[in-house]
Amino acid sequence: MPETIVINGRSIDRGEKVLTKLVISKLPSGTVIEIPVYVFRSVHDGPVVLLMAGMHGDEVNGTEIIRRMLTKKMLYPLKGTIIAVPVLNIYGFLNFSREVPDGKDVNRSFPGNRDGSLASRVAHRFMKEVMPYVDYGLDFHTGGRSRANYPQVRCVLSDHRNRELADAFAPPFIMNASYRQGSLRKEAGKQGKSILVYETGESLRFDEKGIKIGIEGSCRVLHHLGMTASCAEPTEPTVVCMKDIWLRAKNAGLWRTFINIGDYVKKGQHIGSITDPYGEMEVRLNAPATGHVVGLNNMPVVNQGDALLHIAY
Repeated sequence: MPETIVINGRSIDRGEKVLTKLVISKLPSGTVIEIPVYVFRSVHDGPVVLLMAGMHGDEVNGTEIIRRMLTKKMLYPLKGTIIAVPVLNIYGFLNFSREVPDGKDVNRSFPGNRDGSLASRVAHRFMKEVMPYVDYGLDFHTGGRSRANYPQVRCVLSDHRNRELADAFAPPFIMNASYRQGSLRKEAGKQGKSILVYETGESLRFDEKGIKIGIEGSCRVLHHLGMTASCAEPTEPTVVCMKDIWLRAKNAGLWRTFINIGDYVKKGQHIGSITDPYGEMEVRLNAPATGHVVGLNNMPVVNQGDALLHIAY
């Protein structure tokens, strides 16, 4: 852990607790867009851990996880440093949107470019100001609109550091997930840093169960790293899933499911149907594999190709 961390031109020494704000740009109205960054430093040497949410502005569960941890003063480390970013994509947060105003995804824009698109500039500023200090990180996400995720951690399990942190988090599901081009997780991996993605619920909706698991899992990771004195034991066993498959709609119509998110299903099991609005057509849908339902589309009206059900095994 460095003696001094410099973020946004502000020197932060050991033992300090600082809120600084990264100026990204301005709205056409002239309003300044700033990203609040909280830094909590112990006087004792230790790792630097990042807790970040709001990469996609409409994914609010992670923002609420960090907000509650800030409010309850859970981010004062016994050793090392904790950096907390409740909302990275301020643009999307203000507009209830996944993307920034130019329509690009920040989490497909890393490592970014100082002179690139707006999403690329956000990614570049973050990589320049914050990531050089980070050793480990938790990046909080949710499913898309009307598509919910059961609480899960995603990481590359062949990396023993990822597996160690994921086991410490102890979510209901650990998903083996390869790196995606342009993602923070991939760029961090190139630098030898371990970033786990935690997914729960759907966008623009609070998932209380997932928020609770996210807070407790974060505390277990911090405890595992020696940064907190205690943590809660997990209330569910962890299932490690090496593969997964999506069931997609072959027909457009009204989607009805007969199972719940988190359920265990068997290949060929009748799990739902798609009908037209007029009662003239009904298509039976069966599970494409045996495994756990870790994602579910809650939208009743679907088009061909829409993701309906995510099964991990």
